[in-house]
Parts: sequence; structure tokens; C-alpha cells
Amino acid sequence: MTENSNSPATEPSEFTLYNNKTGESWDLPVLEGSVGPRVLDVRKLYAQTGMFTYDPGFTSTASCRSQITFIDGDKGLLMHRGYPIDILAEKTGYLEVCFLLLYGDLPSPEEKEDFENSITMHTMLHDQILTLFRGFRRNAHPMAIMVGVVGALSAFYHDETNINDPLKRMIAAHRMIAKVPTIGAYAFKYSLGQPFVYPDNKLTFSENLLRMMFAVPTEEYKVNPVLARAMDRILILHADHEQNASTSTVRLAGSSGANPFACIAAGVASLWGPSHGGANEAVLKMLDEIGTSDRIPQFIERAKDKNDPFRLMGFGHRVYKNYDPRAKVMRAACYEVLEELGIKDDPLLDIAMELEQIALKDEYFISHKLYPNVDFYSGIILKAMGFPTSMFTVLFAIGRTVGWVAHWKEMLGDEELKIGRPRQLYVGSPQREFKELDRRSHSEKPSWHWLWSDTKKS
Repeated sequence: MTENSNSPATEPSEFTLYNNKTGESWDLPVLEGSVGPRVLDVRKLYAQTGMFTYDPGFTSTASCRSQITFIDGDKGLLMHRGYPIDILAEKTGYLEVCFLLLYGDLPSPEEKEDFENSITMHTMLHDQILTLFRGFRRNAHPMAIMVGVVGALSAFYHDETNINDPLKRMIAAHRMIAKVPTIGAYAFKYSLGQPFVYPDNKLTFSENLLRMMFAVPTEEYKVNPVLARAMDRILILHADHEQNASTSTVRLAGSSGANPFACIAAGVASLWGPSHGGANEAVLKMLDEIGTSDRIPQFIERAKDKNDPFRLMGFGHRVYKNYDPRAKVMRAACYEVLEELGIKDDPLLDIAMELEQIALKDEYFISHKLYPNVDFYSGIILKAMGFPTSMFTVLFAIGRTVGWVAHWKEMLGDEELKIGRPRQLYVGSPQREFKELDRRSHSEKPSWHWLWSDTKKS
């Protein structure tokens, strides 16, 4: 593939694809974004050449146009609608960021008040929804409950399933942002066997979330402002992260015309994976495995050994080849929370802090750009605040809901919207002769046979 010789070398208008065997060639247009890499337009490639592109994980494929979030992993840059994430985390609140992601600009004072009031008015759950929680086992993972209850919202808010009405889409968006925190808090309370705590309209979004999580009817609960601010930053830093696995899942589900509640439930399910939203939970499990500070050196050496499957969770990032910009904000919040709570002798936190210092100074980590990422610090903060590891991904989902909704809303307004249909490189059997049952025999039994035999024995 070469640049078209008729175009400037620095800003090509198109590329030319050559078939070295036949001498055929095809021009591929180049699309320009406002910032970031140019994109080869391959939409007509199959029609012209009879070939697909092969890109496992879609790591080199732009699946959509978007105005919401931009990431430059080499520079360690994350922007929402043009605003760097560290500035937003320092100077705004979570609901301001929600407004920005949904509507394109930071709100005016009047818009901020109206938007906050709208979200506040939607935080309660329909009383019959509460009966759904009792259908789960008490030891069910909170994310399992989240998937079920979020998806069930479509059975309660029929009007918002009309995705062709802009007003209904807006109401659905506000409902999702408002109700997912309540669902997450109730999943937590249900696992503890404690009564649900209704939202309090006098509190801010993050204050209300903490109260629903930790208040009990028998005692007065006062929200710690330092913890509330830390929670607000956690939500901001997780609000959106471009076309990640869960956001792509929401877009793919939404491309079929599915209702918004089903789409967001699909995003929650995708987020549950340990390689995505479960990464901060994996950090705490890793710290548990290390156990004591004197065992850190051997685990550091294991992490450097390419033949050892062990890896340090919370270090490095698939996208960022520099310091994760969210980690800088989270690190400051981490130390604020630990100081506020007076935590100085927690063994796991001691291990985490020592690992952090090693990673920031060790030449191996520096040369491989394995800096502590946002998951490393958020796991430490949430543990210090009293959340069990099973709730870490739930809090991630609460913060990410606005990103999912913003991308869903943007996608439905895209004139180029088509139902998602990835292609494949088929490597299975070609067409075969069908044999009747009495003519079939296999020299070796399939692998599932042994698995099934073992299952029956157990």
C-alpha cells in the first residue's frame, strides 16, 4: 500500500492498494479527524476487491465517528469534548461532566441547576423493582444483580423504549444516570442483608451514593466531604474512555435498535470482565496473593520473567504508553483519603504503597512504561472507604453509565448508522458430505466427552 503520488506526502487525500499478482489497484480515501491519526476508509473494500480486513480485537479499526472522547496513548492524553481529564476532575463535579458528555458543552449555572434537578428527581426506583432483588441469592455477585435489574428497567418504563423520539431518548438518558447508582447501592445492601436506603434529594450525587451504600436506619449518617469528593473524582475518571469493550458493546447492541436499558445492561455485562472493569478488583486479589512486604521482591522478579504467567495488576495500560492521566488525579485522591481516615497500618495498603515506589523508580518498569494506572489507585481508595472488592466494578459501572448513554445517544443521531456486523476469517472445515447416524464413527472422542464424563462423576 502506497500513498497516491498525486497527493502531498504530508497530507495524502487517498492511498492506493495494489495487488502484486494481478496488477490491479484500488484507491482508498483518507478521512481526517479534528485530532488524532488519519483513517483509511475501507467501506467499499469488499465490494471492490472481494476481501475483508483482518483486525483481531479491532485495535486498528475505527468503528464509528465520535465527538465525545479523545485519547492519545503515547502522550498520556485523555479529553472529553476537548477538555483534559485532569482539569475536569479538579474544577468540575460529576454531573457537570455528565452534562458535557451528553450535550457537548459544560453547563451554564442555569443549565447545571436544571440538569441536577432532573437527575435528582429520577433517583428513586419503582417500588415493584425492589421485589426483583429478593429473587437473587444473598451471595450473588453485585454485578450479576446489576445486569438483571438494569435490563429489567425496560419492563417498567415502556415509553423510553421508543428510541425514535428525541424527548424519550433524553428522559431515558437521565433515568439511567439517576437510577443505576440506586440499583448499585441496593445490590450492595441486599448482599449485606441490610434494608434499602432511599435517596435523599438534599444531597449531591456522590454524597447520596455514599449514604445509600453505608447508612442504616438505626443511626444518623453524616457524609464525609473528603470521601464524597474522592467518590466524585472516581466517577469522573471512569465516566468515559472512548471505544472500549463495554462502550463498543453498548453501541453494537444499540445498532440493532434495542431499547436503552437492554443496551446499558449489555455494557454492564461486558464491564464485568477482569480485563476491563474488574481490573481494580484484580489489584486487591494480587495484593492478597503477595501477602507480606518481604515477598514483594520475588513477585517483582516473577513479573519481569516472560515465562512466568504472573503479572502485576494495576501497572501499565493497553492504551496508554505513557503515564495514565487519570492515575495522577487518583493518586492525589488516594493519599487524601488515607490521611483523612488515618489509615497507616493496613498490611495490603503497605504492600501497595511499596509496590508503587518500586514501579516509579525501577528501571525495568520505567523502560517498559509500566506505571501505576487508575485501577491501582482506585482499588486502594475503595478498600480504604470500606467497599468489598465485589463492589469495585459496580462503582465503575455507575460512573461509566453516562459514557455508555452518551455514545448510545450519539450513535442514534448518526446518519451513517448501520447494524453492527463484524466479518471473520473462517478457518473451519470446507463443505463436507453428510453421513447418516449409523455411518458415523470417530477414532478419538471429542474433548467435551471427557469433560462431560468428569462432570457426571462429580
